[in-house]
Amino acid sequence: MQNYNSIQKLLHDIVLNNKFINKSLFELEKIIYLKQIKLEDKPHIFITGLPRSGTTSLLNFIYSSNEFASLTYKNMPFILSPNLFKTLYKKNILKKERLHADGISFDINSPEAFDEVFFNNKNDYIKNELSNYINLILSSEKKERYLSKNNLNFNRIDLINSILSKCIFLIPIREPLQHAYSLLNQHKHFIKLQKKDDFIRRYMNYLGHNEFGLNHKPWNLPLNFNELDNINYWLEQWCLFYDSVFEKYKNHTNCFFIIYEKLIDPNYIKILLEKINLSYNDSLDLNFFKNANKKEIKADYSTDTYKKAKIVYENFNNRTLKI
Repeated sequence: MQNYNSIQKLLHDIVLNNKFINKSLFELEKIIYLKQIKLEDKPHIFITGLPRSGTTSLLNFIYSSNEFASLTYKNMPFILSPNLFKTLYKKNILKKERLHADGISFDINSPEAFDEVFFNNKNDYIKNELSNYINLILSSEKKERYLSKNNLNFNRIDLINSILSKCIFLIPIREPLQHAYSLLNQHKHFIKLQKKDDFIRRYMNYLGHNEFGLNHKPWNLPLNFNELDNINYWLEQWCLFYDSVFEKYKNHTNCFFIIYEKLIDPNYIKILLEKINLSYNDSLDLNFFKNANKKEIKADYSTDTYKKAKIVYENFNNRTLKI
């Protein structure tokens, strides 16, 4: 998005900011393509959780298996019509680092969290159309399983599960202080970017990315910390978020809690692959997890809040994949 010209920005503004256009294109997609598709319930994978927890690394790693269909940058901005416009971008764009400046690169064929454009509708619409939408994406990519990364789907796990009975949810958890520090830095980083270019703010809004930046929305009502430039705000949000997620989904047999720091362990990866019904192959790229090591934190933080967070973190540690 940082290199879009004025025409590309206008096209994104028109399409992504208009549900009528999106739904109309989706209806046209169904008329043309859906009748050619055999609908099946497969073990599709949904990655969800807080940003900066390893969701993108998991997405890229699993997608590198070449066994899954996912929305990619070539689907932008026509997210709800993956077949009609899939040949719009005929040239591959060289890989470049994403705006987060975190060492993760992408090109036009890279998967990304775009399906919030679909999920940002009423539940009845999702119930009626999710299977159709996923099958259109599968048809477009000629695959049998769908892979989604959507940090907002933690609120829709039961809804998605009621529609797709064989689906699998991956919820990564990162060491709380490391995670809070990363969220704080990204928040400051995106504020600077969005002040310089308002299209970045609008683009993130269209995709439901209000995790950080000028339009940040908290996941839970703050209790003791309200200042967004303070690490304690993000540490408290971590605590509230993951404590709630653990209580809601600890007994869901198709929800797997993934410890971010353990993703550098090949044995841990093997167990993960078994859980998601994926065999190890040479296409899988373990380099996506090379940044999972802990970093030095230089920030003052509430020891009481951190103690609470570590208790929550240990709860997940005790329920994670067993090697």
